[in-house]
Amino acid sequence: MTRKIINSAFILIILLCGLFSLTGCFEFRHSPPPPNYDADKVLDLSGLWKFTIGDNMNWRMRNYDDSDWEEIKVPSSWENQGFHGYNGFAWYQKSFSFPQNTSDKNIYLHLGYVDDVDEVYFNGQLIGVSGGFPPYYQTAYNAYRRYYVPPEIINKTGDNIISVRVYDAELEGGIMSGNIGLYRAEGILNPNINLSGEWKFKTGDDSLWSQKSFNDSRWSRIFVPAHWETQGYKDHNGFAWYRKSFTIPEGYDEEKLILLLGKIDDIDQAFINGKFVGSTGIWQEGETPTEFNRNNEYLELRAYFIPDGVLNTDGENVIAVRVYDGFRDGGIYEGPIGLITQKNYREYW
Repeated sequence: MTRKIINSAFILIILLCGLFSLTGCFEFRHSPPPPNYDADKVLDLSGLWKFTIGDNMNWRMRNYDDSDWEEIKVPSSWENQGFHGYNGFAWYQKSFSFPQNTSDKNIYLHLGYVDDVDEVYFNGQLIGVSGGFPPYYQTAYNAYRRYYVPPEIINKTGDNIISVRVYDAELEGGIMSGNIGLYRAEGILNPNINLSGEWKFKTGDDSLWSQKSFNDSRWSRIFVPAHWETQGYKDHNGFAWYRKSFTIPEGYDEEKLILLLGKIDDIDQAFINGKFVGSTGIWQEGETPTEFNRNNEYLELRAYFIPDGVLNTDGENVIAVRVYDGFRDGGIYEGPIGLITQKNYREYW
């Protein structure tokens, strides 16, 4: 009898361990670990920030007057600073000057761990999203926040404003922990032409959506890079398309360029101006993919060489990305996103 009880307990422990391992695999699949703090810190942003509870999208604007807001310490939960028991929306603001004689290239904002959900604006421009806001709530309390700051939005001669919209569902909330600041990331693959930010998005599948002339004005807007589950598509598995219009800046007429699409969950096909430029994963034409995670494609960096004659250097271009997600998280979820010269790409490797 005793032996049977011991055997049953042992089996139960094994099953529970397997369950917790599987849950952890799902919960933390794309949560990056904290970075190496030996990276070059450009500016320490810990300390007092402006703070208010509530939610108003006008608060993201760089010229908004926050003089009547409270001040609280970052990083730390807001419960520990006079807002005990508060669950819901709140905003943080931080004004600062970018250090003189400092390059604005390869700059990342580190916000550490935020409980539960956040979206971040730099001088009014959205630079990052983690988690999902209501009504499509999804916590991201366990994900380290590191957001790329495009050099074109940094004011090197005056004030800069960081605005952080936060939603907390329960228990403690806010910018909780981490080395908060601006960092220069050396040795990271960064595009010459940044294309992260707002893209057009639609679930479903239609080959016409690859064409430059297709009218996507009624499509939804979505932030790239970030999972689509965190942006209103929590239960979507299957096909979806992304589209982005852009122009080529001066100075790249003679350059050979590569399209960087970061990491995509699970497989993808990419088009520029209606021309196929690359794909990752096993596709069966006319059929729904069945081997969408055979080789951990969701971990592969997408870098597609653009053939001559595809890009329009004198006007508008359109990128269209067809994605198939087989289960759980989906979409273009991690950068870098943009165009890089072949010279810079080869030198990186």
